[in-house]
Amino acid sequence: MKTVVIIPTYNEAENIKNIIMETFQVNNSLHILIVDDNSPDKTSEKVKQLQSSYTNNLHLITRDGKYGLGSAYITGFKWALKNKFTLICEMDADGSHNPQHINEFIKYINQGYDVVIGSRRIKDGHIIGWNIFRHIASFSAMKFAKIFLNLKTEDITSGFRCYHKKIFDKINLDNIKSNGYAFQEEMLYLCEKNNFKIKEIAITFVDRKKGKSKLTLKDILEFFIVMIKLKINEYRKI
Repeated sequence: MKTVVIIPTYNEAENIKNIIMETFQVNNSLHILIVDDNSPDKTSEKVKQLQSSYTNNLHLITRDGKYGLGSAYITGFKWALKNKFTLICEMDADGSHNPQHINEFIKYINQGYDVVIGSRRIKDGHIIGWNIFRHIASFSAMKFAKIFLNLKTEDITSGFRCYHKKIFDKINLDNIKSNGYAFQEEMLYLCEKNNFKIKEIAITFVDRKKGKSKLTLKDILEFFIVMIKLKINEYRKI
C-alpha cells in the first residue's frame, strides 16, 4: 500500500538528514513528507539538498510561520489524502522514534487494524533519557486523561503512529483545532469513539540528543483544556 511518513519540523537541522536517511534505509518504497514551519536554522534547506538523492520520494512543504504540531499534521494529512496515499504515518524528527517500526506498522494495517501506535506504555515499551519528574508528570497526566475520557489505549500522546486513510471518512480534519500533545490526544479520542480498530506495539522512546524540546507550558495546559472540551462535547451528544 502506498505509504507516506509525515515529519513536522521546527529547528531540526541537526537531526533531519539522519532521520530521513535512516527511514529510507528501512523501506525505500516509502515516501517522506517534511512539513517545516519556516525554521530559522534552515531545516528546509537540508531537506532540499537531500531531494536530489530521493527525487520522487522526499517531499517538502514549507510554511511561512510557526503554527504548531497539530496544524503541521493536518496540513500533511490533507496533502497525503490529496495525493492518494493509503497509509499515513507520523514520526518525530529528533531521532526519538526508531523508523524500523514502520514496517511493523504496515504489517498490522495489512492484518486489518485501522490505527497502529508505537507505545511507550505497554509491556516491553520503554523511555530512555527522561528525568524522574518528567516520568511522573507524563504518567500521571496520561492516566488521568484515560480515566476522564474512558480511553482504552495506553499511550495516548505517542507521536509515532500509522493511520489507514479510511479513518478520515469519519474524522473531519477541519474540526480539529488542538496542537501539541493535545492533537494526539484528540485524534486518538476520535478514533476510539468511531470504533476504529487500534493496535499498540511496544517501542523504546529515546529522548532527543540534539536540539531543544518543543514541549511548552502552553502545550501542557492545552492538553487538559482539550480533554475538558472533549468531555463537554460528549455530554452534549447524550
